[in-house]
Amino acid sequence: MTVSAGSIARVSALVVLTVVLQLAVVTQVTFWDANADLLPLVALSVGLLAGPTAGASVGFALGLVADMALLQTLGVSSLLLTGVGYQAGRYRELRDASHKMVPAIGGVIATLAYATAFSIVQFLLGVDSSVSPLVIRSILVGVLLNALIATPVFKLVRLSLRPALIDDLRPRRRTTSTTGIRLSGNSG
Repeated sequence: MTVSAGSIARVSALVVLTVVLQLAVVTQVTFWDANADLLPLVALSVGLLAGPTAGASVGFALGLVADMALLQTLGVSSLLLTGVGYQAGRYRELRDASHKMVPAIGGVIATLAYATAFSIVQFLLGVDSSVSPLVIRSILVGVLLNALIATPVFKLVRLSLRPALIDDLRPRRRTTSTTGIRLSGNSG
C-alpha cells in the first residue's frame, strides 16, 4: 500500500491545526473549570476513518507535537493517544463504525480513558500538581464537553481527509473455509 504525498500533507496539516486550535482556542473556553480536549477526539476520528495504523500514527504525532508545544514530559501524550487511535481503528475493523452514535460514544470512552490515564501517569511520574476531587470533576466535565463536540469533530476530520480515505466503513469480515481454516478478506 502506497501513501501519497497529498495524504501525508493532509494528515500533517490536521495534526498541526488540531494542536494549535487546542492550545490557542479550546483551552481558553472553560466550563466549570474544565475544557474540551480535541486531541483524543481527532485520534479517535482518524482511527475510525482510516484504521488502526493511521489512528495510532496520528495519535502519536498529536501527542508529540502537543508535548513539545507545552514543554511537558515528552512522550506521555504520545503513548496514550497512540493507544486511543489504535483502539478506534481496531473497533473499525471488528465492528460497524458507520452508526451516527459511534463518534459520540467513542468520544466519551476515549476522553475518559485518556484523561484518567494521563492523570495517573503524571502522578506516578511525580509531576507537582494537587490531587483533589476537583480533578475528578474536571475530568468528568471534560468528558461531557467532548461528548457534545465529538460528532462535529468527526465530521470535520472526515471532510478534511476525505480525498485520502476509502469510504468503506464496514468492518472486514472473516470467511471460514470448509476445512475450518479462517481466511481473512472481504466477503461480499
